[in-house]
Amino acid sequence: MEAFLVSITSVAIAEIGDRTQLLSLALAAHYRRPWPIIAGIFLATAANHSAAGILGAWFGNFLTPPVLDALVGFSMVVMALWVLRMDGLGNRAETSRKSAFIATLVSFFIAEIGDKTQIATLALAAAFPSLVAVVTGTTGGMLIANIPAVFLGDALSGRLPIRSINYVAAIIFTGLGVIFVLRAIGRMTAFDLNLP
Repeated sequence: MEAFLVSITSVAIAEIGDRTQLLSLALAAHYRRPWPIIAGIFLATAANHSAAGILGAWFGNFLTPPVLDALVGFSMVVMALWVLRMDGLGNRAETSRKSAFIATLVSFFIAEIGDKTQIATLALAAAFPSLVAVVTGTTGGMLIANIPAVFLGDALSGRLPIRSINYVAAIIFTGLGVIFVLRAIGRMTAFDLNLP
């Protein structure tokens, strides 16, 4: 349950103001068909995060629990710094009007490659033993953050205080990072003292 809760919370927070959330707003404004867009977001995220989770779980097999905690803690602090930078939509790809679902599926999958939420999924899958809980949580976090963006379209996109939201997200990520680093230190100390 911890893996799911940490995963869903981390990704939902990380996604606020992210380029993929802005992509959701742009696709919703362009197509005005929320359900195919939501289906595309779900499938693209599930595929992308499953691949990241499998890689993270594999990588996690080679590391000790204190090292895993330290890596997750460090990655949370890096994500805190990352969310402080304002994401922009940048190069908005031209998409055909014929299929909101296909356009969303392809653009979301590509946009998620190397994104902070994919990196978070990789790190969380390395840290927690339940790959299903992590991928379900990170995919759920993406939906929690993006479904409202899809339904609101671009009506509120210019009015949201994204910078303030990013500061709050950075504080939360820093807090999570500190918790994991302290847990790593505690585990290393217990290991050094041969404590259970």
